[in-house]
Amino acid sequence: MNMESDNKVQWVYASENNQELEERYDEWAKDYDEDLESDFGYVMPRAAAKAFEGFVSKDAKVLDAGAGTGLVGRELHRLGYANLDAMDMSGGMLEVARSKGVYGELHQMTMGGPLGFDTNSYDAAICVGVLTLGHAPAHSLDELVRITKPGGCVLFTLRPDIYERNGFRERQRMLESDGKWELAHVSEEFQGLPKGEPDVYFQVWVYKVKPN
Repeated sequence: MNMESDNKVQWVYASENNQELEERYDEWAKDYDEDLESDFGYVMPRAAAKAFEGFVSKDAKVLDAGAGTGLVGRELHRLGYANLDAMDMSGGMLEVARSKGVYGELHQMTMGGPLGFDTNSYDAAICVGVLTLGHAPAHSLDELVRITKPGGCVLFTLRPDIYERNGFRERQRMLESDGKWELAHVSEEFQGLPKGEPDVYFQVWVYKVKPN
């Protein structure tokens, strides 16, 4: 795919449905890591993993939801997390993730619908760079709560503008008022892609799942 990295990002965001999104990620998979890290200075995996470490024990069973090529899993593994599973809609991205050797199981699933995991399957879930334009909708959070054990954490990154405009604020507050989770931490805004998109900011959110 002969395309500048910033154009690839817009190309993916312009996907009109999940099938097209999956196909475009499959095509981008082999160049994804180099493009994001070299051209964009992608810091979100490391920032999210560092925040995660403050709330989740190293022996936890963790789902990397929307794992992509495994950049988050690589950072968590560096910090000492060894019981990691990956889930992503793109088989091509998962194959790159598999090659990193940091995941136990890899599952091809799409956020936004029911996930094929039992309730309370994981001690924690982490979701980085997935809740964004044209990707997983706000109600995806419901399933992350369902599959996480009471007392466990759900961590995700989110752009402040998407939080305000795309239903996340309402969904997060609804899950809180319904007694599904409670807020444990929200970070200051930071540049997640400082080289490629310096004007785009993100926050890390951490919620603790409450008893069913």
